[in-house]
Amino acid sequence: MVVELYLDLLSQPCRSVYIFAKKNNIPFEFKHVELLKGEHLSEEFYKVNLLRKVHALKDGNFTLAESIAILLYLSRKFNTPDHWYPSDVQKRARVDEYLSWQHTAIRAQGCNFYRTKVLMPLLVGKPFPAERLERAVEDLKSTMKQFEEKFLQDKPFIVGNEISLADLVAIVELMQVTGWDVFEGRPKLTEWRHRVEEAIGKELFREAHEVMLNGWLALPEEQGLPPTPKP
Repeated sequence: MVVELYLDLLSQPCRSVYIFAKKNNIPFEFKHVELLKGEHLSEEFYKVNLLRKVHALKDGNFTLAESIAILLYLSRKFNTPDHWYPSDVQKRARVDEYLSWQHTAIRAQGCNFYRTKVLMPLLVGKPFPAERLERAVEDLKSTMKQFEEKFLQDKPFIVGNEISLADLVAIVELMQVTGWDVFEGRPKLTEWRHRVEEAIGKELFREAHEVMLNGWLALPEEQGLPPTPKP
């Protein structure tokens, strides 16, 4: 049976689910829920996800929310290659460790930087105070340092020599950071990004990020507003 995936590729967790399903030839129907139109708040979507958030999965009468839960469900149901979520108990624990950490680390700090640098200036029509942006930059820098030293270290991927769900979840979050190139000056991180892109497939990687890379996450100055301070 084809599963239904309710996604909007403006969302980084949605992109991780989309990439994983496409890369592993999982049969699915892409149900586009447009966040900017508020379709996730509709009564129709409420029947699929009581939390009124994309992402969501529907498999027959079974529904599931939250991207990490969806990724794990798909990996188990469709018996995807072992490297994504290893059967080795210690390697799997490393994936779990990263997935547990990232919610309040890379995801939280990346979203905070985007809100401070891009979103709030667009909403209020002027840049946020420079000290707020500097604080957001320093928090994100600290998190990136932790990511490199704790999780990536000197390995090709987070869990060794092959890509896993940890790498997939990490890359979509880092690609979302707009207004500051988090890869600049970080050769180890840049090399990791290239390996992840190659493992996913550059065409699929570009497809999933097309809306974002084509300017949806435009900076305030690109929207005709005063530029924000340089980080």
